[in-house]
Amino acid sequence: MLSKLLSESSRTIVFTGAGMSTESGLPDFRSADRGMWNNRNPAELASTEAMARNQDEFVRFYRWRIASMRSCRPNKGHRILADWEKRGKVHGIITQNVDDYHEQAGTRRIAKLHGDLGSLRCMGCGKRYEAALYLPPEALTNCACGGFVRPNVVLFGERLPEEALACAEQWAAGCDLLVVLGSSLAVSPANQIPLLAKRRGAKLAIVNHDPTPLDGYADLVLHASIGEALSGAAKAFEEEEA
Repeated sequence: MLSKLLSESSRTIVFTGAGMSTESGLPDFRSADRGMWNNRNPAELASTEAMARNQDEFVRFYRWRIASMRSCRPNKGHRILADWEKRGKVHGIITQNVDDYHEQAGTRRIAKLHGDLGSLRCMGCGKRYEAALYLPPEALTNCACGGFVRPNVVLFGERLPEEALACAEQWAAGCDLLVVLGSSLAVSPANQIPLLAKRRGAKLAIVNHDPTPLDGYADLVLHASIGEALSGAAKAFEEEEA
């Protein structure tokens, strides 16, 4: 049971993937191929090559992603995790997601492996901007220095941010329990982090609708919604404390 693993752990780290965000109503990254982009693979649009060679379509794609992110809000699972952090039950969140829902819910210790869609950066001078400035009527794509302004996310063809990756590896290596929420665990190198925790002696729990390649390593696998799994654990905590 998830609540039992959480109760027994003195240092719990949570690893979140796309399923965490889709429960807020945010379209999955690859859902963009449903006609909106002329049947092109969204991965082609979220690449360094697209940014260099097809900048107009690149910008249009990311305007859609930013608008989608801003149209949704943190869900029950995000709020439960933020509450658990305040109460010392969760000691950090490692996320593959680029939205800012964990931050909006109140979580403070976050390692964002794939960057932050809530901000932009100039490729010339490095200046940061709010993501909303990418949208009409502002539609900012050129910095005052003349550099191209891009979403502050990791594109295909780029390395993961060293600081976030080092933080995630440190947290995983030092935890007693790592809980995966809504990740297919199919994207490398991020999917190696739960294995790192397991190899260092941590328990591993996976909550995902579909099977993952790491299910065989897990101490607990739940094919359920994240909201249901975390709500059930939260209720168990309340009953223990009553």
